Amino acid sequence: MPKLILITGATSGFGEAIARRFAADGWHVLLCGRRRDRLDALKRELEGLHGPMAHAVHLDVRDRGEVERTIAALPAEWAAIDVLVNNAGLASGLDPIQTGDVDDWERMIDTNVKGLLYVTRAVVPGMVARGRGHIINIGSTAGKEVYPKGNVYCATKHAVDALTKAMRIDLVEQGIKVTQVAPGAAETEFSEVRFHGDAARAKQVYAGFRPLSAEDVAGIVHYAATLPPHVCINDVVVTATAQANSTVIARR
Repeated sequence: MPKLILITGATSGFGEAIARRFAADGWHVLLCGRRRDRLDALKRELEGLHGPMAHAVHLDVRDRGEVERTIAALPAEWAAIDVLVNNAGLASGLDPIQTGDVDDWERMIDTNVKGLLYVTRAVVPGMVARGRGHIINIGSTAGKEVYPKGNVYCATKHAVDALTKAMRIDLVEQGIKVTQVAPGAAETEFSEVRFHGDAARAKQVYAGFRPLSAEDVAGIVHYAATLPPHVCINDVVVTATAQANSTVIARR
Protein backbone atom coordinates (compact mmCIF):
# COMPACT_ATOMS: atom_id res chain seq x y z
CA MET A 1 0.00 0.00 0.00
CA PRO A 2 1.56 3.35 -0.98
CA LYS A 3 2.33 5.73 1.85
CA LEU A 4 0.65 9.12 2.11
CA ILE A 5 2.45 12.44 2.59
CA LEU A 6 0.80 15.81 3.27
CA ILE A 7 2.82 18.84 2.19
CA THR A 8 1.87 22.41 3.10
CA GLY A 9 3.03 25.21 0.86
CA ALA A 10 3.12 22.80 -2.06
CA THR A 11 2.68 25.38 -4.83
CA SER A 12 6.31 26.48 -5.09
CA GLY A 13 9.85 26.05 -3.82
CA PHE A 14 10.61 23.27 -1.37
CA GLY A 15 7.00 22.09 -1.19
CA GLU A 16 6.64 21.66 -4.91
CA ALA A 17 10.00 19.87 -5.18
CA ILE A 18 9.12 17.59 -2.25
CA ALA A 19 5.82 16.69 -3.92
CA ARG A 20 7.59 15.76 -7.16
CA ARG A 21 10.24 13.74 -5.34
CA PHE A 22 7.77 11.64 -3.36
CA ALA A 23 5.36 11.18 -6.27
CA ALA A 24 8.23 9.84 -8.38
CA ASP A 25 8.85 7.29 -5.62
CA GLY A 26 5.26 6.05 -5.71
CA TRP A 27 3.86 7.87 -2.68
CA HIS A 28 0.37 9.30 -2.57
CA VAL A 29 0.81 13.06 -2.30
CA LEU A 30 -1.65 15.41 -0.58
CA LEU A 31 -0.93 18.91 -1.88
CA CYS A 32 -1.93 21.88 0.26
CA GLY A 33 -1.53 25.54 -0.65
CA ARG A 34 -3.17 28.92 -1.14
CA ARG A 35 -2.80 29.26 -4.92
CA ARG A 36 -5.50 27.08 -6.41
CA ASP A 37 -4.34 27.40 -10.01
CA ARG A 38 -0.85 26.19 -9.13
CA LEU A 39 -2.24 23.39 -6.96
CA ASP A 40 -4.44 22.11 -9.74
CA ALA A 41 -1.63 22.37 -12.31
CA LEU A 42 0.76 20.40 -10.08
CA LYS A 43 -1.90 17.76 -9.41
CA ARG A 44 -2.48 17.32 -13.15
CA GLU A 45 1.26 17.13 -13.79
CA LEU A 46 1.84 14.47 -11.14
CA GLU A 47 -1.13 12.42 -12.26
CA GLY A 48 0.05 12.62 -15.87
CA LEU A 49 3.46 11.33 -14.89
CA HIS A 50 2.60 8.83 -12.17
CA GLY A 51 -1.14 8.05 -12.31
CA PRO A 52 -4.00 9.03 -9.97
CA MET A 53 -2.00 9.48 -6.80
CA ALA A 54 -2.26 13.19 -5.98
CA HIS A 55 -5.00 15.12 -4.20
CA ALA A 56 -5.09 18.93 -4.03
CA VAL A 57 -6.56 20.88 -1.10
CA HIS A 58 -6.87 24.67 -1.19
CA LEU A 59 -5.70 25.71 2.27
CA ASP A 60 -4.35 28.80 4.01
CA VAL A 61 -2.53 27.51 7.08
CA ARG A 62 -3.05 30.88 8.82
CA ASP A 63 -6.80 30.22 9.08
CA ARG A 64 -7.33 27.91 12.05
CA GLY A 65 -10.95 27.15 11.22
CA GLU A 66 -10.15 26.39 7.61
CA VAL A 67 -7.33 24.05 8.64
CA GLU A 68 -9.54 22.18 11.10
CA ARG A 69 -12.44 21.84 8.66
CA THR A 70 -10.23 20.81 5.73
CA ILE A 71 -8.32 18.10 7.58
CA ALA A 72 -11.52 16.76 9.18
CA ALA A 73 -13.22 16.59 5.75
CA LEU A 74 -10.49 14.66 3.92
CA PRO A 75 -11.82 11.63 2.05
CA ALA A 76 -11.13 8.38 3.86
CA GLU A 77 -8.49 7.33 1.35
CA TRP A 78 -6.57 10.56 2.01
CA ALA A 79 -6.97 10.76 5.79
CA ALA A 80 -4.39 8.27 7.08
CA ILE A 81 -1.37 10.57 6.75
CA ASP A 82 1.98 8.85 7.22
CA VAL A 83 4.22 11.92 6.85
CA LEU A 84 3.36 15.57 7.48
CA VAL A 85 5.73 18.13 6.00
CA ASN A 86 5.19 21.52 7.61
CA ASN A 87 6.75 23.48 4.77
CA ALA A 88 4.52 26.57 4.46
CA GLY A 89 6.58 29.55 5.56
CA LEU A 90 8.05 32.84 4.41
CA ALA A 91 10.11 35.89 5.18
CA SER A 92 8.50 39.27 4.67
CA GLY A 93 10.68 42.36 4.81
CA LEU A 94 14.26 42.92 5.91
CA ASP A 95 14.28 45.90 8.22
CA PRO A 96 15.75 46.73 11.64
CA ILE A 97 13.32 46.26 14.48
CA GLN A 98 12.71 50.00 14.93
CA THR A 99 11.37 50.44 11.39
CA GLY A 100 9.90 47.00 10.78
CA ASP A 101 6.45 46.71 9.22
CA VAL A 102 4.05 45.19 11.75
CA ASP A 103 2.01 43.69 8.92
CA ASP A 104 5.14 41.81 7.81
CA TRP A 105 5.64 40.58 11.37
CA GLU A 106 2.05 39.36 11.60
CA ARG A 107 2.34 37.56 8.28
CA MET A 108 5.48 35.69 9.35
CA ILE A 109 4.20 34.77 12.81
CA ASP A 110 0.82 33.65 11.48
CA THR A 111 2.36 31.47 8.76
CA ASN A 112 5.62 30.19 10.20
CA VAL A 113 4.49 29.51 13.76
CA LYS A 114 0.72 29.50 14.12
CA GLY A 115 0.13 27.83 10.76
CA LEU A 116 2.57 25.05 11.61
CA LEU A 117 0.80 24.54 14.92
CA TYR A 118 -2.70 24.52 13.42
CA VAL A 119 -1.82 21.87 10.83
CA THR A 120 0.11 19.75 13.31
CA ARG A 121 -2.73 19.83 15.82
CA ALA A 122 -5.20 18.75 13.14
CA VAL A 123 -3.08 15.90 11.75
CA VAL A 124 -1.20 14.39 14.69
CA PRO A 125 -4.12 12.85 16.63
CA GLY A 126 -4.66 10.51 13.68
CA MET A 127 -1.01 9.50 13.76
CA VAL A 128 -1.24 8.83 17.49
CA ALA A 129 -4.37 6.73 17.00
CA ARG A 130 -2.61 4.64 14.34
CA GLY A 131 0.58 4.38 16.38
CA ARG A 132 2.84 5.65 13.64
CA GLY A 133 3.74 8.77 11.71
CA HIS A 134 6.45 11.29 10.96
CA ILE A 135 6.42 15.08 11.23
CA ILE A 136 9.03 16.94 9.20
CA ASN A 137 9.29 20.66 9.94
CA ILE A 138 11.11 22.86 7.45
CA GLY A 139 13.17 25.24 9.56
CA SER A 140 16.10 27.43 8.57
CA THR A 141 19.63 28.35 9.51
CA ALA A 142 17.82 31.49 10.73
CA GLY A 143 16.47 29.26 13.50
CA LYS A 144 20.00 28.49 14.63
CA GLU A 145 21.45 32.01 14.67
CA VAL A 146 20.28 35.59 14.25
CA TYR A 147 21.50 37.89 11.50
CA PRO A 148 21.17 41.65 10.97
CA LYS A 149 17.62 42.77 10.18
CA GLY A 150 16.39 39.17 10.44
CA ASN A 151 14.75 39.83 13.84
CA VAL A 152 11.16 38.53 13.53
CA TYR A 153 11.85 36.01 10.77
CA CYS A 154 14.70 34.57 12.84
CA ALA A 155 12.41 34.50 15.88
CA THR A 156 9.78 32.49 14.01
CA LYS A 157 12.35 29.97 12.83
CA HIS A 158 13.80 29.70 16.33
CA ALA A 159 10.23 28.84 17.34
CA VAL A 160 10.16 26.08 14.73
CA ASP A 161 13.42 24.74 16.14
CA ALA A 162 12.02 24.74 19.69
CA LEU A 163 8.67 23.28 18.66
CA THR A 164 10.39 20.45 16.81
CA LYS A 165 12.27 19.50 19.96
CA ALA A 166 9.12 19.81 22.06
CA MET A 167 7.08 17.68 19.63
CA ARG A 168 9.72 14.97 19.76
CA ILE A 169 9.50 14.86 23.55
CA ASP A 170 5.70 14.86 23.60
CA LEU A 171 5.34 12.19 20.90
CA VAL A 172 8.22 9.83 21.61
CA GLU A 173 6.03 7.49 23.67
CA GLN A 174 3.59 7.35 20.76
CA GLY A 175 6.22 6.17 18.28
CA ILE A 176 5.93 9.32 16.17
CA LYS A 177 9.11 10.55 14.47
CA VAL A 178 9.87 14.27 14.43
CA THR A 179 12.53 15.82 12.20
CA GLN A 180 13.67 19.32 11.37
CA VAL A 181 15.37 20.16 8.07
CA ALA A 182 17.00 23.59 8.32
CA PRO A 183 18.30 24.90 4.97
CA GLY A 184 20.53 27.89 4.38
CA ALA A 185 20.46 29.99 1.21
CA ALA A 186 18.30 28.24 -1.38
CA GLU A 187 17.23 29.83 -4.65
CA THR A 188 13.45 29.67 -4.67
CA GLU A 189 10.79 32.39 -4.48
CA PHE A 190 11.91 33.05 -0.90
CA SER A 191 13.84 36.28 -1.45
CA GLU A 192 11.37 37.65 -3.99
CA VAL A 193 8.61 37.20 -1.41
CA ARG A 194 10.80 38.77 1.28
CA PHE A 195 11.39 41.82 -0.91
CA HIS A 196 7.72 42.10 -1.86
CA GLY A 197 8.18 41.14 -5.49
CA ASP A 198 11.47 42.95 -6.20
CA ALA A 199 13.02 40.29 -8.45
CA ALA A 200 16.21 42.26 -9.13
CA ARG A 201 16.97 42.67 -5.43
CA ALA A 202 16.15 39.01 -4.81
CA LYS A 203 18.54 37.88 -7.53
CA GLN A 204 21.43 39.64 -5.79
CA VAL A 205 21.02 37.38 -2.75
CA TYR A 206 22.25 34.43 -4.79
CA ALA A 207 24.86 36.21 -6.92
CA GLY A 208 28.42 34.91 -7.02
CA PHE A 209 27.91 31.42 -5.59
CA ARG A 210 25.89 28.28 -6.16
CA PRO A 211 23.06 28.16 -3.61
CA LEU A 212 20.99 25.17 -2.64
CA SER A 213 18.11 24.22 -4.91
CA ALA A 214 14.65 23.14 -3.87
CA GLU A 215 15.49 19.69 -5.23
CA ASP A 216 18.48 19.45 -2.89
CA VAL A 217 16.23 19.98 0.10
CA ALA A 218 13.56 17.62 -1.26
CA GLY A 219 16.17 14.87 -1.48
CA ILE A 220 17.06 15.31 2.19
CA VAL A 221 13.39 15.24 3.23
CA HIS A 222 12.89 12.07 1.19
CA TYR A 223 15.93 10.43 2.78
CA ALA A 224 14.72 11.26 6.30
CA ALA A 225 11.23 9.95 5.55
CA THR A 226 12.36 6.62 4.09
CA LEU A 227 14.72 5.39 6.80
CA PRO A 228 13.83 2.23 8.76
CA PRO A 229 11.10 2.60 11.40
CA HIS A 230 13.59 2.54 14.30
CA VAL A 231 15.76 5.35 12.84
CA CYS A 232 14.87 9.04 13.20
CA ILE A 233 16.96 11.97 12.04
CA ASN A 234 16.27 14.68 14.60
CA ASP A 235 17.83 17.69 12.94
CA VAL A 236 19.60 18.47 9.66
CA VAL A 237 21.29 21.81 8.97
CA VAL A 238 22.22 22.07 5.29
CA THR A 239 23.92 24.87 3.40
CA ALA A 240 25.61 25.38 0.09
CA THR A 241 29.31 24.55 0.19
CA ALA A 242 30.03 28.25 -0.24
CA GLN A 243 28.01 29.21 2.84
CA ALA A 244 29.58 29.05 6.32
CA ASN A 245 26.63 30.63 8.11
CA SER A 246 23.84 33.12 7.49
CA THR A 247 26.24 36.00 6.83
CA VAL A 248 29.48 34.42 5.60
CA ILE A 249 29.30 33.35 1.95
CA ALA A 250 32.23 32.89 -0.42
CA ARG A 251 31.20 34.77 -3.55
CA ARG A 252 33.25 34.70 -6.74
